[in-house]
Amino acid sequence: MKGLVITSKGVETAAAAEITELIGADCKIYEGCVIFDFNNYKDLCLLCYKSQSADRVLYLMGSFGFDDFFNEFEEFIGKLDFGDWTAKYEKIKIECIRTGNHDFKSVDVEAKAAEFILKKAKGKVVANKDYEIIFFIYIIGNKCYFGVDFAGFELNKRNYKIFTHSNSLRGTIAYALVRESGFGKKELMLDPFSRDGVIAIEAAQFASGFPVNYYKKEKFAFLKFDLGIDYEKFFSSIDRQIKKPKAKISCFDHMFKYVDYSRKNAKIAGVDKFIDFSRTELEWLDIKFKKESVDRIITNLPASKSANLDKIYNEFFYQISYILKRKGAIALISRLPDFAKKHAEKHNFVVAKEKDVWSGEQLLNILVFKNVKNL
Repeated sequence: MKGLVITSKGVETAAAAEITELIGADCKIYEGCVIFDFNNYKDLCLLCYKSQSADRVLYLMGSFGFDDFFNEFEEFIGKLDFGDWTAKYEKIKIECIRTGNHDFKSVDVEAKAAEFILKKAKGKVVANKDYEIIFFIYIIGNKCYFGVDFAGFELNKRNYKIFTHSNSLRGTIAYALVRESGFGKKELMLDPFSRDGVIAIEAAQFASGFPVNYYKKEKFAFLKFDLGIDYEKFFSSIDRQIKKPKAKISCFDHMFKYVDYSRKNAKIAGVDKFIDFSRTELEWLDIKFKKESVDRIITNLPASKSANLDKIYNEFFYQISYILKRKGAIALISRLPDFAKKHAEKHNFVVAKEKDVWSGEQLLNILVFKNVKNL
C-alpha cells in the first residue's frame, strides 16, 4: 500500500526524513508531496497524529499526469478499484486543492469527481461534517493524486497559535527550518527573535516527542473507519513516549509582549516546561551564554523596512560569532537573503545550505550558515 503526505513546496526533504523516523518507510520525493510504502493503516494514523511537516496524509489510491484533465480524470476514476472504501462508507465527501495555473477550479473538480464516483458506487455526496469518508484530490502542475484523507483537516494549522505576530511562520515551515538546521535532540538551541514562539515550540515538540495534534484526537477522519484499531490504546501508547527533552531550547525576544506571546502559545501547545523564555536584548546574548556554547541558532530574522536592519543584522552575527560552537550552525528564514549573506560574510559565516520554501503563495528562503573555518 502507498501513502501520500502533502506538504509545502520546499518542505519535502524534511517531510521525508520525518516519515522515515516515525514509521520506518522509504520515501520518494515529488514536488509538494512525498510518496511512501506502508503495511499497516496505523502508520497513516500515526503520521496524522505526530507529523509536524504534513498538510495532509492520504491513503494513495492512484495518480496520473494529464494534458486534458477532465477526460483523463474520468478515465482514471473509471478504472480505479475502490474496494471496501465505497462498500463500507456511503456518505462521501470530496475535497480538492490545486497548486499551479489551470483552466478549471477546485470546485469544478469536486463536482466532476462526485459525478464520476457515483457512477461506480452507491451512496451520496455530503458537504458537511456528516461524512463517513473523504476522497481527496491533490493537483500540482499537471499531476493529480487521488486518495482517502485520513486526517480530515489541514494538519499545518496549529491550535496553539492564539497569540500571533504579523511575521509569524507556519508551523510546518518552522519545523522544516529546525530540521534543516541539523538540530539534534540533545543540543542547545536559541531563537533570539521569538515573536510568537513557533520555532521554539516546534523544536520542543520534535525533541520531546509531544504529538503536534495531541489536543485534536477527537477530530481525525480515521476515527470513522473500521480498521480494527483500538484507538484509545493507539493514542495512549504514543502519549506514553513523551518525555522531557535532553535538548535545551531558549526562546528570547527583546520585547516582553512577544516573550509573553511565546510562553502562552507554548503552554497551549503543551511544551512550555521544555523551553526557557527570557526578555533579552540582542546585545546581551554574549552575557547570557558562554563563549562557543550554543549548538544551533534558529530564527526568523526581522525584515521590516522601518527597522534599522543594518544595525540589527550586524549585531546579530557579531553576537552569534561569540556564542556559537565552532561546528554549530545558524538556520534562518529570510525574506532578504542577499542582505543576510552580506552581513554574515563580515563575521566569517558562509552559506552551507540554501533552499526556497513556499508558505502558500509567499516565497521564503532557508539559509544555513557555518563558520568559514569549519567547512
